[in-house]
Order: sequence, then structure tokens, then C-alpha cells
Amino acid sequence: MADIHIEEFYKDTAIALVQLYNAFPRRTNLFVEDIAGPDQPDEFGLHSRRHMACFGALLWLAEEGLLRYVDTIRQEALDQAVLTQAALVRLSAPASPELIAEIAPTALAEAEAAPPSLRSDYATFIYLIRQALRSGHSSRVGQVIQASLFSGHQAPAGSAAR
Repeated sequence: MADIHIEEFYKDTAIALVQLYNAFPRRTNLFVEDIAGPDQPDEFGLHSRRHMACFGALLWLAEEGLLRYVDTIRQEALDQAVLTQAALVRLSAPASPELIAEIAPTALAEAEAAPPSLRSDYATFIYLIRQALRSGHSSRVGQVIQASLFSGHQAPAGSAAR
């Protein structure tokens, strides 16, 4: 991908969704620095472009109905964030075998070696997102986020914000 801001958006989205999935159903604070890395505000107290892009991605996820939160903590975090039902369903849904083979080629072999009760976990989008983040390949992260959030799935209108 040539658009670095889109690659950063996909990575920020993936990290935020994994954090919220791991905490579900508990509410948790989503700190921008935990997702995008440390930020050093300038002499006027303004955050960097990178920090604000990550904060914007979190707000966008809420506007699109993937997470809810109680309030913002300045421009540093979302307070008491939680996945929406729509996001939980998407992340828990099985991906196609073709996508699994492309993004996490070892997942199919791992699934075969796993106990039968765990095999279906290796096919979920959340598993693929975790694998893509571990791989460090921005193209894989982008591909799995696109497949899990943008391919044929629509969040209910108006289900988003706070």
C-alpha cells in the first residue's frame, strides 16, 4: 500500500479491536499511546499528526457502530470503551478458508492439531487480526481489517456513538 495513513489506520484499528475483544464485556480505557506509541506534544500542547490520526480512528470506529464509550479523556483516550454487538459478531465470525490461507497460512495446520473444541477459533476474524499483527506485515493487517469490517458486513445505522 502506498498510503501510509491508511496503513496506520488499519493497524490502529486492529490493535484497538484486539484490546476491546480481550477485555469484553468489561469496559476499558483505550489510550492512544498504547495503540500508536508515545507522543510528545509540541510547545503549545498540541499532539502530533500520528497521535491525532489514531485518536480519529478510535472516534471513527465509534461513529461506525463498532465500539461505544462514555467520554473522551482529552485527546488521549476513550473512557470506558466496549465493543458493540455488531463488532463482536464480526470479530467472532469465521473467515473464508482462502482468506485464512492467505493471511495466516499456519492457522489451518494449527487448527488441525488443536483439540476439536478449539478448531473453530482458528477461523475467526479476531484470530486472523491477531496473527496479522504478530506478523508485522502491514499489508496483512490491512487485508484482514478490510475483510472483517468492510466486506459484505454493514453496521446498523445509528448504533455507534457513545
